[in-house]
Amino acid sequence: MKRILLLPVFVILFAFPVLAQTVAPVETAAKQAILVDVTTGTVLYAKDADTQMPTSSMSKMMTVYVVFDAIKNGKLKMTDELVTSEHAWKQEGSRMFLNVGQHAKVEDLIRGVIVQSGNDAAVVLAEALGSGSESAFADNMNAKAKELGLANSHFVNATGLPDPQHYSTARDLATLAVALIRDFPEDYHYFSEIEFTYNNIKQGNRNPLLYRNMNVDGLKTGHTDVGGFGLTASAVRDGRRLVLVLNGLKDMQARADESAHLLDWGYREYGFYPVVKANDKLAEAKVWLGQAQTVSLLAAQDVVLTLPRSARAGLKTAITFDQPVPAPIAKGQQLGKLTVTAPGMDAKEVPLVAGDDVPQLGFFARLGVKLHLLLNKA
Repeated sequence: MKRILLLPVFVILFAFPVLAQTVAPVETAAKQAILVDVTTGTVLYAKDADTQMPTSSMSKMMTVYVVFDAIKNGKLKMTDELVTSEHAWKQEGSRMFLNVGQHAKVEDLIRGVIVQSGNDAAVVLAEALGSGSESAFADNMNAKAKELGLANSHFVNATGLPDPQHYSTARDLATLAVALIRDFPEDYHYFSEIEFTYNNIKQGNRNPLLYRNMNVDGLKTGHTDVGGFGLTASAVRDGRRLVLVLNGLKDMQARADESAHLLDWGYREYGFYPVVKANDKLAEAKVWLGQAQTVSLLAAQDVVLTLPRSARAGLKTAITFDQPVPAPIAKGQQLGKLTVTAPGMDAKEVPLVAGDDVPQLGFFARLGVKLHLLLNKA
């Protein structure tokens, strides 16, 4: 029998004329910065994002992550009451104003850390989960940082107070912020609380963007003399979440204005574009010696892109597969690929999979097909 060659088939699903890609340039006075689209993981802007830096109170996000994780795993409850040690009471900087020996509920302490940036509250929680030792809790922070892929971070305390061995990067803090949002959606609301009163002392959240009409719902500010003013922020507009980290600014006003400016720039200059959804039928391939003549080709996963708005016109997709496909075919078997390209973006490839099982024809049926083919070509 003559050999049958499997020929590649190229199908252009849709294509748009390419326009010049232009993004309005942006600068920031921050020493370190990163702006990330959470859904696609696309970095929209970065400035020394992998440079080690003092994190100040932004490292309390890791403290809170470890606490939330302990609650999720049953090691701690929101209603548990923890005692304030002298070590916690003596903490410098921002405070919840706990008293020595005072018992405070875990939920109140969480608010004290997030809303009031209380160093005393952070240490109380750390000592509870570190068997009385803030240092042991810091070991837990570092272990969790490793799990989350924070490749350039190290923590020695629960507060973020200055220490040469206590550092992170803008990129790592953005990764941590995304992990908090993703892993603890039921607890994330604490980051958007405007104020919290404890021991008859009311304190407002230090995140300046919560007071602006910007759809910001977190996360954490930081300030020390050595680190300058910093902010890790997140916002959602039209279902699209961005995470921003800035650090090394000169004052509170610069922190507020620079962060607002970068977030607005990110939403204005970049768009979020769904291309296909998982299980969308993109084509049909002919089948060889199968109980069905064709098999559907489905996208194996969602494809969504974050692109400069001007680049959308240059978005192209193409599918590639061989046909006929020899039976038997198993549902979910990869039979081709979808390739997505756009100006300034590396090509993205997604598997195309069989939408159904296609059993092979029986022996005599296969023989009949082959004889028919042979006779027709004789």
